[in-house]
Amino acid sequence: MALVGNTHIVRGSAEDIAGLVSLLKKEGIETRGNPDVYMREYQRFGIEEARSLRERASLRPVGDRRMFIIATSGMTNEAQNALLKTLEEPAANAMFFFIVPSPHILLPTLRSRAQMLTLTDVHATDDIVDGKAFLAATSQKRLDMLKPLLEKDDDDPEADAPRRNGAGKRDIGNIIAFLSSLEKTLDKNPDGLRVVYRARKYIGDKGALVKPLLEQVALLVPRV
Repeated sequence: MALVGNTHIVRGSAEDIAGLVSLLKKEGIETRGNPDVYMREYQRFGIEEARSLRERASLRPVGDRRMFIIATSGMTNEAQNALLKTLEEPAANAMFFFIVPSPHILLPTLRSRAQMLTLTDVHATDDIVDGKAFLAATSQKRLDMLKPLLEKDDDDPEADAPRRNGAGKRDIGNIIAFLSSLEKTLDKNPDGLRVVYRARKYIGDKGALVKPLLEQVALLVPRV
């Protein structure tokens, strides 16, 4: 796939950075040992991270252009808005690659400035619950279906406490991808969408009560 424009969105997680690097090599862009390539992984990309990225993007490249590869489970609206001007008029023809679990978690204003990239080797996972099957199930069955998303450190007393040294860490990327799949199916169900939107809004926050938020989705979203 030929790269078009300066901003690119990849559906995936940090595990897909290698696939993106392979794509860049096919495009003639060497990443190994290249001081103009900046790669970072974030659990949550907020306003401070956006300001740091803007500052780095304004620096003069060593070679022809700078490239920024950012993998994150979520970006705050404030952070996305802070980046809009930088993405629209990048200094020194900089290129940006954002790897996120679902493009739908990004603002339309940011998506409209980006090219969507599909990696042929995006990893498959059995940890994402099938959205359609979930919505067709009973409440009890739904709670059982959530277990793969919640099993990491589920018995840890700090599982839903603010994360320290990785304690209670779950795969937020899989959870957001699951919620995004529900949104697509609930496109014309406003009551169900409100519950899912609320969960997705808070699920990536520090100290978010992940289990109760997903249980509310299981119990409150109408069967479809």
